[in-house]
Amino acid sequence: MKKTKCIFIAFTFLSLLFVLTGCSNDNSNNENMSSNNQNYNAEKTASNTETSKNVTNNISISETEPIETEISSFSTPIQIDDNNRDTNMEITAKKINGTIVKQGEEFSFNQVVGSPTEEKGYEKAGVFVNGKKVKGYGGGNCQVSTTIYNAVLGVKNLEVTERHEHGKEVGYVKKGKDATVAYDSLDLKFKNNTKNDIKLLVTVDEKNVTARILKIE
Repeated sequence: MKKTKCIFIAFTFLSLLFVLTGCSNDNSNNENMSSNNQNYNAEKTASNTETSKNVTNNISISETEPIETEISSFSTPIQIDDNNRDTNMEITAKKINGTIVKQGEEFSFNQVVGSPTEEKGYEKAGVFVNGKKVKGYGGGNCQVSTTIYNAVLGVKNLEVTERHEHGKEVGYVKKGKDATVAYDSLDLKFKNNTKNDIKLLVTVDEKNVTARILKIE
């Protein structure tokens, strides 16, 4: 009887120990599963946050890109077959092309272009001096300034503050619509009184000199 009782107690103790061990393992597994779920959720949240940042950044960049709209343009024909003159106009057009005149600022042709010298690549071509046509570095620049001047006339609130006529017809524009320039003496200037910054685009091809004015929003 005593032996049977001892066996029963031992069996009961072993059963209780097995149950307690099983519960401990279950709790450990549950803790591991919970930890894994937390790590997965944290990684997923971080990934979603990064994606959200990228989307937000893309929208921000897109919204800050300026809008450029053409508001005036003018072209003058190239009538004189002179490679030196063409070279001079191309050099000058590249110097001005892309120039931004901010709201309230004044544009100066001579300030942007500078003195037309041989060192800058300019060639000798026909220029007017005291009503006479002679050869000089930068010959042809007056056609570029004239083209810009007429494009400026097409925009309200671009105020021409300095401009000079040749005194003789130039052939590529109507009389009285030209704008001659000479470094340190005669300039073409205008002030941007519009509500926007503007950009000047000036190009020279085989047939024309073209000036375009864009407003920046």
